[in-house]
Amino acid sequence: MRRILLTAMVLLAPLMIARAAWDGTNDFYDDAPTADLGRPRLIVNGEVADPGPIDLSRMPLRSAIVKETRLTGDTAAFVGAYRYDGYSLYDILDRCVVRKKNEQEFPRAIDVFVVVSNAAGDQVVLSWGEIYYPNDRHRILVATRVARIVPSKTKDLWPLPRRSRLVVGPDLVSDRNIDEPTTITVRSYPRSFPPAGETSNLHSPVIHVYHAGSVEDSITAGQRFGTMAEYPTVFYGRGKGIHGISRFRGAPLKSLLAASWSSSVASLRRGLVTVAALDGYRSVFTYAEIFNRNDQNEVLLVPRAAGQEGGAYSLFAPADFFSDRAVKAVTEIRYDLLDSLVFDR
Repeated sequence: MRRILLTAMVLLAPLMIARAAWDGTNDFYDDAPTADLGRPRLIVNGEVADPGPIDLSRMPLRSAIVKETRLTGDTAAFVGAYRYDGYSLYDILDRCVVRKKNEQEFPRAIDVFVVVSNAAGDQVVLSWGEIYYPNDRHRILVATRVARIVPSKTKDLWPLPRRSRLVVGPDLVSDRNIDEPTTITVRSYPRSFPPAGETSNLHSPVIHVYHAGSVEDSITAGQRFGTMAEYPTVFYGRGKGIHGISRFRGAPLKSLLAASWSSSVASLRRGLVTVAALDGYRSVFTYAEIFNRNDQNEVLLVPRAAGQEGGAYSLFAPADFFSDRAVKAVTEIRYDLLDSLVFDR
């Protein structure tokens, strides 16, 4: 009998060890203790109907997993891996009625962005499209809790944040993550884009690339690009619904603009890229949306066939659920730092 018991113990030992190492779930992201960061007091203002404080008490907690890095000079330095719990900007702004200052010229919300700031003077821009259009929603949080994601072998214990934090989950480099956000300001892009001439058969043979209000480059019809990418998509608009099941082949916009627009903490936090069409249609992206993605869904500039309506180039944003930020007959691409824009108060 003793020999049988010893044999059974030897056979069962690996299972007992494995069971001891298992915490009861298959979730890799709940293995470490959760630390409280405090609940912030947030105010929403700007181009909204009812500015004022936001009541977070009845909002659901969302979670985002983040491999956090920071820009140091020209390179990114790893900080740690975390699960953040908090309130998504999607929910925070959900009941805020936008009152665009340029609504008469352009009523759509795709040129709207928000500025998140704190008492220390840090400012971060986020496009309305980043918040409300992505296939993967609720990845931009005001975090109130955090837990480390600890490697099972090395047991690295990354430094824990101690204060509430804006967490931008889609970013590769995490410089838009700022501590203790206090204010969310809703803005529409302040430049005007009146239609240029006849708009029944749109075609723009050249794209002017602007930096701080001045033309610094151009992209012409038939120009050869290096790296190309192709994405299949169900092309579905918020208004007209299904447009078709399509394939878009084009050049990543960041590869065309990288030589002119280098990355810095300022550009990652406060850079805006506006893409406008010949008929005045426009979409606002953040610099980080184009240059700092961690999902490899690169925004594409798509060449169209010679003379095709909507050419010579269109823009395609593959990470968006809706097709609304796609722009045909692109005629301008503008890069601005938030600091350089002038708003009517």
